[in-house]
Amino acid sequence: MKENHIKVENIYKSYDKVEVLKNINLTINDGEFFSILGPSGCGKTTLLRMIAGFISPDKGAIYLGNENIVNLPPNKRNVNTIFQKYALFPHLNVYENIAFPLRLKKLDKSIIDREVKKYIKLVGLEEHIKKRPIHLSGGQQQRVSIARALINKPGVLLLDEPLSALDAKLRQNLLIELDNIHDEVGITFIFVTHDQQEALSISDRIAVMNDGEVLQVGTPAEVYETPSNTFVADFIGENNFFSGEIIEKIDDIFAKIHNPILGEVIIEMDKKVEIGDTVKVSIRPEKVRLSKTIPHSHRKTLNVIKGYVNEVIYSGFQSKYFVGISNGEEKIPFKVFKQHAVFFDEEDEEAIWWDEEAYISWDADDGYLVEVKGNEKR
Repeated sequence: MKENHIKVENIYKSYDKVEVLKNINLTINDGEFFSILGPSGCGKTTLLRMIAGFISPDKGAIYLGNENIVNLPPNKRNVNTIFQKYALFPHLNVYENIAFPLRLKKLDKSIIDREVKKYIKLVGLEEHIKKRPIHLSGGQQQRVSIARALINKPGVLLLDEPLSALDAKLRQNLLIELDNIHDEVGITFIFVTHDQQEALSISDRIAVMNDGEVLQVGTPAEVYETPSNTFVADFIGENNFFSGEIIEKIDDIFAKIHNPILGEVIIEMDKKVEIGDTVKVSIRPEKVRLSKTIPHSHRKTLNVIKGYVNEVIYSGFQSKYFVGISNGEEKIPFKVFKQHAVFFDEEDEEAIWWDEEAYISWDADDGYLVEVKGNEKR
């Protein structure tokens, strides 16, 4: 096992008889940018603090390389942590804040100076070297924290929602810088966040957590395109869901379901299903097309359904359409996202507005089965 390879085995943790971590098993590769993603209270920060050594598990093991580090104090682990709060020394300037860990080691002044300047350059703070934290922006303070953590040359850097205190634009810019820093230093980064876009845009792999459990581990594309269940599909990005009963298998790939509102819908059999099973299907809004007339296609797996546009939200680069599909008694809301590749008024298609009749369509292989419930009578 490589030196900075992390393995979490059968970890449990409870507070006041409430389980906050339930049999967590993860393998994080050496040099990987690995994100732990989930809503507030799901246990992700508890897990990160456990890897850091600030919390002990009730059961289980955590390996850094070949060593079980569960009983090692934080200062004996080859791990550094960056928290939401920057924890900088207010009376020290940028240079001295970053130099502090090396001064504790009583290294030669020339070595300290060389290393500090190297990491100041890495995080792009050369022009701010003499400034104290109070004179820095939030993003600059967080970069000082990152440099101070990296100067210790840890094998693993733990980041506990380090961008959450920043505004959206600054957060996006620092996210790119963080990715570049990871590429530069090449060590293992474990990044905790509740922000799906952060995790999708920066990670090699993502572990999605909820209620103390890891629900899925995969690349950003895997967790987005092939979610393991309804929670993952709903938590990451936006989605449309509908259920139906399998009424026909068309071949080894596709099947037909019946939904009382949508009617007959063709789906791809991403999971094993049988006639009579009830399934839940997800379809991403950007994969649904919207048109004023019935779309024509030679593909037999194209689903076409008539509805009414209940709302249109224009947001510059795209428009969001909220379409109601009804059988007269019940309604299913559908979201459709349309990207604007050209100026809105110059688009080829005639614009579709609020309260107009329109057709939604999608290919069966663009949907994904998130749940299958067997027929109890079978």
